[in-house]
Order: sequence, then C-alpha cells, then structure tokens
Amino acid sequence: MAAVIETQGLTRRYGRFTAVDVLTFQVQEGDVFGFLGPNGAGKTTTLLMLLGLTEPTSGSARVLGFDPVRQPLEIKRQVGYLPENVGFYDELTARENLDYVARLNQLPAGVADRNIATALGQVGLTEVGNKRVGQFSRGMRQRLGLAELLIKDPKLIFLDEPTLGLDPDGINKILDLILSLSRDRGITVVLSSHLLDQVQRTCSRIGIMMKGRMVATGTIGELARRKSGPDEAGETLEQIYMRYFQEA
Repeated sequence: MAAVIETQGLTRRYGRFTAVDVLTFQVQEGDVFGFLGPNGAGKTTTLLMLLGLTEPTSGSARVLGFDPVRQPLEIKRQVGYLPENVGFYDELTARENLDYVARLNQLPAGVADRNIATALGQVGLTEVGNKRVGQFSRGMRQRLGLAELLIKDPKLIFLDEPTLGLDPDGINKILDLILSLSRDRGITVVLSSHLLDQVQRTCSRIGIMMKGRMVATGTIGELARRKSGPDEAGETLEQIYMRYFQEA
C-alpha cells in the first residue's frame, strides 16, 4: 500500500524547547494509526505541522503527496481534522452548521445536500439534524464533528483525543464510527490519544511518542516482540507502552 503520510527529520522548536524532535515515520493507506503518548509528547504539534497549520523548524513531510508548507490548501481539500474541542454555531441546527461548512468548501448545492444527509446518517444524527447544536451533548457534538469531516469526502482524517470527556456510551459510538470509516469507506485515520485501551481497540498500527521523539512504530504484536521477545507477544498495549515509557 502507498504511504499517505511520510516525514523525514520533522522538527519543531519554540525557543530552546523542542516540541517535536527529528520525527521520521510513515502511515500507510487504509491504516487506523494510533498516535500514542503522554500529554506534552508532541502529538498535537505534529498533527498541526502535517496539516500545514504550523511550520516545522527543520525536516520535511508529505501528506497525500503534498508538502504541508507549500501546498496547505491542497491538503485541506482532502484531509479532515477533528480537534480536541469542536466549535459550532450553537444557535444553528446541525444541518445548518454542516451546510455552512459545505459552502466554505465550495461544494455544489446538490452535492452538499446529498453529502450532508449521508454524513448525518453515518454518525447517527439524522433524527436530530434540525435540532440546535446548543442543545447537543458533548458526544453528539463529537459525532457532528465527524459528520463535518465526512461531507467533503476526505481521504485522510486526523482525530485529536476524540473521546475526551465522553461517557462510556459516547466513547463506544465514536470508536465504532472510527472503525467503520476505515472498514466501509477506506478512509485512513490518524488517532492521537493517550487512552491505551481505545487505541488497542481501534488501531491497526501504532506509533509511540515520548518527549517529542517517535520511539517505536508497528502493530501491537511487533512492538511486543521488539521490546520483550517472542514470549511476550500476547502482552496488552498498556504493558508494552509502560516498557517504552520507563526507558524514555
């Protein structure tokens, strides 16, 4: 499969502080890639560089073949980003919010109407499409955020802590949606999180980031064998992660 994300020595410094340190990794087409690490590890800064929202101090990246520094608009047309806190116009309905986003993305009216209806159905919000978003729970807002990404039919989406603050039912709905996006629509997903059980449940490959560096990438089985040997291949992600964490 083709790599949809490639970085070489990607680095971001703020004065003397290095947020991302010589980062080199790939994400393959169709992956649900878990970007794992503690708060402050550099995950969000990396996502912002890949989206062209922050320029690297040094190094390079390619996203869907485009350079985020020189071609950020090309990336924004094909990539969706769900930040930790999703913003909407609370006085508008869910459908009106999505229509506004569709017009910002210059979708033709007929295409927009069709994509909005499809997206609301996929995230389970069809019945509340005409309800004001100010009345939505946090879980419903997160699902609406996913619908917002889907209306432009992205090839790749970045999700930054998408289940933070949700109750167990809301978490399950979001994780099931993530899996269905990859399985049913072939969308590559990068899930940035520090919640190990959720990453283990959803992700086909994982990158572990510590103190701005990518210390390991691979499947859970590969990470276990690399760190602990073949006898430890049945370890949980939490056990594997703690081995890397203790050595960082």
